[in-house]
Amino acid sequence: MKETIQDLKTRRSVKKYRPDQITKNELVQVLEAGMNAPSGMGRQSAVMAVVQDPETLKKLSSLNASIMGVSSDPFYGAPTVIVVLADSTVPTYREDGSLVMGNLLNAAHALGLGSCWIHRAKEVMATPEGQELLKKWGLDSRYVGIGNCILGYGDGPEPQAKPRKENYIIWD
Repeated sequence: MKETIQDLKTRRSVKKYRPDQITKNELVQVLEAGMNAPSGMGRQSAVMAVVQDPETLKKLSSLNASIMGVSSDPFYGAPTVIVVLADSTVPTYREDGSLVMGNLLNAAHALGLGSCWIHRAKEVMATPEGQELLKKWGLDSRYVGIGNCILGYGDGPEPQAKPRKENYIIWD
């Protein structure tokens, strides 16, 4: 239990990655953590699309950058992206997908991997190119993007936490 609490307290977003791919075993463990996230009424509305193909990664990065209005790589060179999507007909789809994202990020840290939640998955998946990706992955337009979990081996010093704000907890 102490290790879990320590991992939760020390996980940070990594924004620089080495180019080498994570192992299949590491990826499977991260995905299993995502699969075991809580969901509203156990509906499991979320799905995870694993992207390691360089061409698809480049397309996703370009679409994300375009929405953000930049030309840089919003995935920071990470060799793996897990796109978390959820069935928008389920009332708790946003929460379900967010819990999956949290589990992915925390599991990655526990395994010594770098990770970061990259936004704009919803906007990317709403584009014609995003809809094509959904079809390629066997999903229909009910599925909306929740977030992109980038994964890889960090390249550089481990990011440090900012001090926690004083009024984070309210006691009644």
